[in-house]
Amino acid sequence: MPTDADSTSRNRQQQLQRELLRRARAGAARRAPATDAPQDAPGTASAHDRVPLSRAQRRMWLMARLGGAGASYHVPFATRVRGPFDPAVFETALTALVARHGILRTRYAEHEGEPCQVLLAPPRTTVPVPVVDTDAAHAPALLRREAARPFDLAAGQAVRALVLRHGPLDHTILLTFHHIAIDGGSLETVAAELGTLYTAATDGLGGSTLTTPPQYADHARREHDGIPGLAAELDRWCGLLADATPPRLPGPSAAAPHPDSRSAAAHTVPLGTALPEALRRLGAERGATLFAVSLTAAFAALHRLTGEDDLVIGVAGTHRSGTAMRGLVGLCVNTLPVRVDASGDPSFTELLRRVGAALLEAQRHRHIPFDLVLERLGATARGGDGTALVRVTADVLGEPTVLRLPGTSAEYVDVTTDGAKFALSYALDLGDAAHPVAFVQYDGSALDDSVAEATARHYATLLDAAATTPELALSKLLGPDPEAGALTNAGSGDADGARHPAAQALRAQPQVADATVVQPAQGPPVAYAVLRDSVGPSGHELLGVLRRTLAPESVPATVTLLDALPRTETGELDDNRLPGTSVPRTLSGPRAEAVTGAFTELLGPAPAPDDDFFALGGHSLVAVQLAERLRTELALPLTGLDVLQARTPRALTALLDERAARQAAAKTVSRPGRSRTVRAGTVLVTGATGGVGAFVLRELAAQGRPVLALARPESAHLIAAEGVDVVEGDLCDLAGLRDAVASADAIVHAASTFTRPEVDVTAMETMVGAWRRGSFVFVSSVDAYGHPRADRVAEESPMCEPVSPYGKGKLDCEAMLLRAAGTEGRGGASAVRSPIVWGAHDRLREQLRWGAIGGLYQAAHRGGAIEVPRPGTGGHAWYGVAWVHAAALARAVAECLDRPVHGVANACSGHVSWHDLAHDLGEVLGSRPDVRESGDVPQDLDHRWHYDSARLARALRARPGEDRRTVLAEMIDGMTGDTD
Repeated sequence: MPTDADSTSRNRQQQLQRELLRRARAGAARRAPATDAPQDAPGTASAHDRVPLSRAQRRMWLMARLGGAGASYHVPFATRVRGPFDPAVFETALTALVARHGILRTRYAEHEGEPCQVLLAPPRTTVPVPVVDTDAAHAPALLRREAARPFDLAAGQAVRALVLRHGPLDHTILLTFHHIAIDGGSLETVAAELGTLYTAATDGLGGSTLTTPPQYADHARREHDGIPGLAAELDRWCGLLADATPPRLPGPSAAAPHPDSRSAAAHTVPLGTALPEALRRLGAERGATLFAVSLTAAFAALHRLTGEDDLVIGVAGTHRSGTAMRGLVGLCVNTLPVRVDASGDPSFTELLRRVGAALLEAQRHRHIPFDLVLERLGATARGGDGTALVRVTADVLGEPTVLRLPGTSAEYVDVTTDGAKFALSYALDLGDAAHPVAFVQYDGSALDDSVAEATARHYATLLDAAATTPELALSKLLGPDPEAGALTNAGSGDADGARHPAAQALRAQPQVADATVVQPAQGPPVAYAVLRDSVGPSGHELLGVLRRTLAPESVPATVTLLDALPRTETGELDDNRLPGTSVPRTLSGPRAEAVTGAFTELLGPAPAPDDDFFALGGHSLVAVQLAERLRTELALPLTGLDVLQARTPRALTALLDERAARQAAAKTVSRPGRSRTVRAGTVLVTGATGGVGAFVLRELAAQGRPVLALARPESAHLIAAEGVDVVEGDLCDLAGLRDAVASADAIVHAASTFTRPEVDVTAMETMVGAWRRGSFVFVSSVDAYGHPRADRVAEESPMCEPVSPYGKGKLDCEAMLLRAAGTEGRGGASAVRSPIVWGAHDRLREQLRWGAIGGLYQAAHRGGAIEVPRPGTGGHAWYGVAWVHAAALARAVAECLDRPVHGVANACSGHVSWHDLAHDLGEVLGSRPDVRESGDVPQDLDHRWHYDSARLARALRARPGEDRRTVLAEMIDGMTGDTD
């Protein structure tokens, strides 16, 4: 009889045969031309059409532009697959998915002050799927870091992939989407289609049986065209929500995190296995769904937490309906505010009846976009901190979606993101049927951890009690509240400045040593604070804390930071020596005039100093527009979120005054050994927030050159603080590029999309067209050489095939620039071809970890054995990489401004073999890997060229601290969330 060992051996042989056949078919599929990309159907949006955003998309776009959202609206989708998995086949499937759904290849721009979406053509190359070897213990940190990486919505990036390889038959696949392009319903479609497309590619079919899907742009256009017809229903719905306000949550205690922290935290409470079914029975008896029962428990818990009777909780609705939207990928969710009266200590069943009626009313209006409701309600729909009506939500969570691929098992992997979408969210989590839990997520800046833990317990207790004693009054279900009455109207504080609610709230902050409030004869109160050790949050940040925690009447006009509170000989506060105790009835000064002018232009009549932004009719888009206007006019960092938090002309002027003072201080900081002589001519720098651009900016500022830096609005504040002027824009904003180039006397173009050469070429064409004076330096790449036949590459050597799309794009940009140099008043041009750039900057650290040599870095990080090509393999004496320190590259770029090379110059400070680089990485990481040489040349390590760099040799010469080992140590020391 056959033994277990014989059976196991046969199974392994069969599995190996299936795997070999699968790989052969997959290779044929990749060689075959792609046939699955759909053609644009008649009447649908096609590539490069400008389409209005849906209202849900508009809300996501505004959150991104306002600033402060972080990774809150990233949607990570991770599955651990065990069994045969081919990343190359998955890359083919993902590329086909992006080609099928235009929303996954859509960029977001502005047209005449309004956001819009522009469809891009299907990808000409495969969507990259990086693979990183790591064990399961280190996977969560890698997944969290990848999920938190920012998206560039203006460039059309809405999805990216990462595969973690734990073993030959064990992988974790992570797809990270931006919420502007996807929702929960879309994930099910994405998972199903990826499974089908992967199977088709594996079997070598070169296509699939999937039908042409509906396109989100068509849905957005239909919604946009239908909004005028919603006027009557919108009036009725807003009437039902009139005078509703967001629940006032008890603010964080003195142990709370930094005032601007929006970190998401959570508490879970286990529930009995039989409880969900008991709650379903209760709902069936009362004509309600399980969701309505869970929502009722959330209302009861929120009533207990706030002590308020008139409560609003948001629930998720959907715009999907009918077969026409089946298979639609995109953001189709709509927030439904459910308003419930919890007064009179009702029983759970009575509250369930009220919740059911309110929920039914909300669902009748599910097709009315929530942000239209907010705009119509105006200031009345916002709390004292400017929070929109829905700051608390509730849901029932089911079994999560997973990616199912042929021949593999699938396990859901939870990837948490740092941001919280709402201040507080309740959920009945039934994802694991055997272990249901009550789940509460909250924003750490809005709720104290101990309070959140208590409300999670209350929510769980209410769910349990509802199943057994639903006829009891709510007060009986939970028992007496020992903290009842603790959340009172903060506006009833004593008139004494030290005991004013704002002063008490300020002193509760761990970094505030003392505080007081002065109430002028006319106007709002004014607060003063003293920081411990003179470090901590700004006055604007502290004002934001007060807006989140106090009643509107108790919020001061400003918070002014002092070194110490002035006191008399007896120790009493000396009000007369406090600055600005007499609050002027009008504002003066250039920044005050700019703020008042911006308010007037965007919101109507000239505002008083303490008029509220929302009361004047402001909303999120106006906040973005107001911030953009003031940033441009005053050259100071400002975001839409700043406007929403400051809210009054007086507070916004104080914030701008504070930032102007910091900027002026930054401009006067001297740098030892550097000339501060100001030279004529403004230099425009693109890519200033990137790794190379940041060093160029630093070098030019050190030389005293006037600098104009191009940056997107959400990142402008990162460089404005460095003492440079900022102009908003990016490579997709062609009008902004033209204006920026036209205003400059010289140009350093260091920006690049890396993955979309057509955008890079179009941007260069626009810049060259606007260039009329001064020199132009383009930071190009040695990829433009392609694969030279000789192992030594002279400057300006001709390009040799094969060349990557990225390298071809660089070559096209260089040719365009050099043809225009010296014509129509233009100065000289320099194309500075750079290899991999090294330096202590987050973008450069990302390249080290995930870029061209990321595999080598990850291998060195793990330790063990690393194989590199043996010298002489394939007839090449050396294998390795050229390198340059970012500071040296910046010096070379600055030199080209004064002495253009009128052609191509290489920017290589040195060359390092793969063997030596692996040793260096191991030494710095402390892993000391066993570096072995072999006759194999992996594709990532097939690089054997030395680049001559005679033209810029002097500037590229390494200075102290720029040696390879030191720079590697600086880069690795600065990495956060790494695999260890």
